[in-house]
Amino acid sequence: MNIQFNSPAQNWVEALPIGNGKLGGMVFGGVERERIALNEDTLWSGYPREWNNPVAQELLPRMRELVSQQKYAEADELSKQMMGPYTQSYLPFGDLHIWMEHGPLDSNQLYQRRLDISTGIVSVTYQVGEVQYSREVLASYPDQALVVRLTASKPGQLSFRASLESQLRAQTAVEGEELTLFGVAPEYVAPNYYDVEHPVRYGEAATTKALHFHGRLAAVLDGGSLQADEDGLHISGASEAVLYFSAATSFDPILGASNRSRDPRRLTAEAIRAVCIRKYEEVRKRHLEDHRRLFDRVELHLGESIAPANLPTDQRIVEYGSDDLGLVELLFHYGRYLLIASSRPGTTPANLQGLWNEELRAPWSSNYTLNINAEMNYWPAESCNLSELHEPLLEFIGRLAVNGRETARINYGAKGWVAHHNADLWGQTAPVGEYGDGDPIWVLWPMGGVWLTQHLWEHYAFGGDEAYLRDQAYPLMKEAAWFCLDWLVMNKEGFWVTSPSTSPEHKFVAEDGYHAISEATTMDISLIRELFDNCIQAAELLGIDGDFVEVLREKKKGILPLRIGRQKQLQEWSLDFKDEDVHHRHVSHLVGIYPGRLITGSSAPELFKAARTSLELRGDGGTGWSLGWKMGLWARFREGNRAEQLISNLLTLVKDGESGQRGGVYANLFDAHPPFQIDGNFAATSGIAEMLLQSHQDYLEFLPALPDRWESGFVRGLRARGGFEVSLNWQDGAIREAEVISDMGRGCVVLTDTPMQVREDGLLIPLTPVGERLLSFPTKAGSRYILKFDMQQPSNA
Repeated sequence: MNIQFNSPAQNWVEALPIGNGKLGGMVFGGVERERIALNEDTLWSGYPREWNNPVAQELLPRMRELVSQQKYAEADELSKQMMGPYTQSYLPFGDLHIWMEHGPLDSNQLYQRRLDISTGIVSVTYQVGEVQYSREVLASYPDQALVVRLTASKPGQLSFRASLESQLRAQTAVEGEELTLFGVAPEYVAPNYYDVEHPVRYGEAATTKALHFHGRLAAVLDGGSLQADEDGLHISGASEAVLYFSAATSFDPILGASNRSRDPRRLTAEAIRAVCIRKYEEVRKRHLEDHRRLFDRVELHLGESIAPANLPTDQRIVEYGSDDLGLVELLFHYGRYLLIASSRPGTTPANLQGLWNEELRAPWSSNYTLNINAEMNYWPAESCNLSELHEPLLEFIGRLAVNGRETARINYGAKGWVAHHNADLWGQTAPVGEYGDGDPIWVLWPMGGVWLTQHLWEHYAFGGDEAYLRDQAYPLMKEAAWFCLDWLVMNKEGFWVTSPSTSPEHKFVAEDGYHAISEATTMDISLIRELFDNCIQAAELLGIDGDFVEVLREKKKGILPLRIGRQKQLQEWSLDFKDEDVHHRHVSHLVGIYPGRLITGSSAPELFKAARTSLELRGDGGTGWSLGWKMGLWARFREGNRAEQLISNLLTLVKDGESGQRGGVYANLFDAHPPFQIDGNFAATSGIAEMLLQSHQDYLEFLPALPDRWESGFVRGLRARGGFEVSLNWQDGAIREAEVISDMGRGCVVLTDTPMQVREDGLLIPLTPVGERLLSFPTKAGSRYILKFDMQQPSNA
């Protein structure tokens, strides 16, 4: 389960990622100079400030009037006055450099650099002369430290200098035998696409509201000597050396701001002191136990791989063919690995680049993009058995709701809470755009909070924690629904619609040109309908809010129905406009198919068919994350071969520096928009899971979109709604056996065309038909059930 190379990384997207949710590293594996690019999850520019715009509320009636009159150009122009500031940027912490004193690698000596995603450890091995040098690099969650172990095959041959540096305003110092790096973050960093005279601005260190940060590096040696000065840690004549690095900022998650009483220097000292008293073997063991507790929950086998064991990953991507199913398995597990590395309880959520960023002005500020990307990051959390890694996003939604109440009130005079296209560490909820610089096609989209509430509901649907639903999820869902109730307005046809409304990042063509703003885009209506459905279901489960449920039901009746256009497609807009780009990367109007469940073949067959036509018209191209979304959509349409084609399209090597709309992966399997966005990795993982197991229609469907080439295989440990853990075995393209573990003791319903027997501890369990092709059986919490499928064997229904 390796990503591997026969040479050091030449650029950042060839380096190998490690992380523990808080600390991230990109390991280059250099011979004479190792570079590990460092990140700390709370290191952002800026500080909380006023981002709401009361002018927006004053202009809203005029905006709605223009939209009603189909004066789209004027509406787009007026929207400029409704914008707020851009979000702030996720920042690089710095670099750990290890300067080896053995000289260059002999040309005839073997070199290997490898990330084993099953262990979360990067290894580098090479030989200089007769001495073999080895490194292991890991990011420990239990010990909250990044760890580098260096060894030499001969005693006393290890000599090097380890140093720290940062692009930010920072300085190094020595505390005893430890090297420290400390400084302040900028108060402002402009997005990389915003051309401004002073894009990076600092405050005075003593008075700034921006974050203070601190990093600490220590070494533990076997033999040799250690000397520390401001140039670094100097190690001479050792046989083994272990470097421990910790980092922290002054960000206080309770305040949502920098807190001067939260001393990052103290935090790093405590972390280093705690880890250094342990032997490396114990640190490594604790890391492995923690990592495997999560990673080993799911197994996937699609067939034998033809790739040689030592084939470099970039070459393997170039040579990828349909018979290298091992690369598909690696892609699936890599998404799980990246989520384990970038999102842990107590950390911030994975952002646009997960945990890793080397640029001061990162692409799109490496922020939280709420019109698809932040949600996509967490699509595999529940289905791929990593539910607790969902918690950082769920907690973040709560923080957004606090700020979003003020945005709803000030910007729109509405109840509830709202979030828009972008958010950052500070929880910005207002429209971005720098008061007129932005384009309304991505700025004026107040559905960010609505979409995020799907994650609140899904966490309950998979886990069944009623206390969580009552105390955390439902109150936030209800407030988002209150915003929608106020946001919906009656149009000329007598339907409730959203206005102004955009379909994220895709313009429509009217008689006078390309425009962003209209009313009642399909994405708006789909998200609101699903939120209302989730609120109704949650309230009924909890036995509360009967009057509110009736309000939602009544409002739902009058919402504008989704429509089918002249090409028999599901319309993206309420009117049958032409697309700005028929192959546009966003497929926002299909959100009700996937990841939602609003439109299914049984609940809305005509819309389901029209949605499929829309996806066909979009084509199989696009950016990396777009390919991942389409993979999940084709899985919902039960077209496994088409979904597999999207995997093949994604497994296209993109070189560093390439840009445009042709997606793929970089040498280290990072998703290439391009440039790098991590969401495509997560979408690929969740899409593959969706091809093997679906549960969004209140029943389990095994192998709903199995490609022909995945003829025989097995998967272990996927999760399904209703509190089920599912394992599957199939042969010759057909399900043979399933194992279902029930966490909640709910009745289990299975869709099957094949006779089925169910046993618990060897005893036959009676089956009850509950619909066409649907069989149900009772379960007990904690019990395991074996389902056998055999065309020659009668069902026990």
